[in-house]
Amino acid sequence: MRYATLFCMLAATLLAASCKKDENKDTKASYEDGVSTVVYDLAGDTEASVADGVEGKERRPFKSFYFKLKTKLQSWDSTAANRRSNSWDLAFTDVYNALVYVNDGSNANGPGYGGPGKGLIIAVDSPYAKITTAPSPEAMKENNLKFTGWDGYPQIYNTGWYFYSLTTHLAIPIKNRTFVLMTAEGKYAKLELINVYQGNPPAVTDLYWPAPYFTFRYYVQEDGSRNLRTP
Repeated sequence: MRYATLFCMLAATLLAASCKKDENKDTKASYEDGVSTVVYDLAGDTEASVADGVEGKERRPFKSFYFKLKTKLQSWDSTAANRRSNSWDLAFTDVYNALVYVNDGSNANGPGYGGPGKGLIIAVDSPYAKITTAPSPEAMKENNLKFTGWDGYPQIYNTGWYFYSLTTHLAIPIKNRTFVLMTAEGKYAKLELINVYQGNPPAVTDLYWPAPYFTFRYYVQEDGSRNLRTP
């Protein structure tokens, strides 16, 4: 009887693990549309921490990194020469690299200030696949957020890509919020920031879950048009 019980427990464990793997496959499949670029677990500054005493980390400011949509190139070069160039489209900055700026040379508070970047970013509360056309250049400029991060912070009107719980101190990505961008070169794109936690878990309850590891997807319209249709 004891062996039968152990066998049942083992079978249940394996079944649960199998289901979890299948769920991960389903999650990945739901992001892959054959056109968009999907990035999984892009590591940010994983050695920094906001608190003392965290194993393997040190309490210090998070180092910013830069990402080029077309080439999928991640760079840690924060020199003025790199920041004031078209070598990047998105800058992942601040705590847990979760404050994301576009490369906008006219934004005095942004990392690309003084450079040639034409970056713009607006938020649309609609599923990624349903965003088929970018707004006009005039509408993009009028509604330009300049950055996105914690929703409602630092000002109540700031539109973010995640909620931050002051109770659990965990970030909760906002579902069905898509960002329409203009890249550093002025091409239209759409972006979905999906998760900051390693493995893209559907929910996190552990304050020490590995982060920042970014999962996101995007589509850049290379022909210069406003067509952002994806399957």
